Amino acid sequence: MKLFQNTITLRPYPRGFHLITAEVVNAIPQLKEIQTGICQVFIQHTSASLTINENADPTVRTDFKMYFDKLVPEDDPDYKHDDEGSDDMPAHLKSALLDISLTIPITRGRLALGIWQGIYLCEHRNHGGRRNLVITAWGV
Repeated sequence: MKLFQNTITLRPYPRGFHLITAEVVNAIPQLKEIQTGICQVFIQHTSASLTINENADPTVRTDFKMYFDKLVPEDDPDYKHDDEGSDDMPAHLKSALLDISLTIPITRGRLALGIWQGIYLCEHRNHGGRRNLVITAWGV
């Protein structure tokens, strides 16, 4: 069994849903050494998240942002946690609704994503800053 782990820091992204599949794949070139295995991608933050979804039509990303902004609005007077601004508590709630960790099969040295699937960074803050990902791959 082979086991590899790399940590990367993504550049700051604005609020929204951003395809980062290439960054993840480039961060773990050892994928090529694994014929059958698993890749886990973990984000070390509580106000951003990860998901896998449509990677071709950019309107999907726009609609995701619109939906989550409607679902979890800013400036709700019931929020107690607002020390870092009106987008802070909504960002934590959105992160809780999505994933902070993804598990993706590895087949013949590649992520076994479907043809229309991509890995998204879901940035829930207006200015979230750099985001750290721990990428772990294992298999034979």
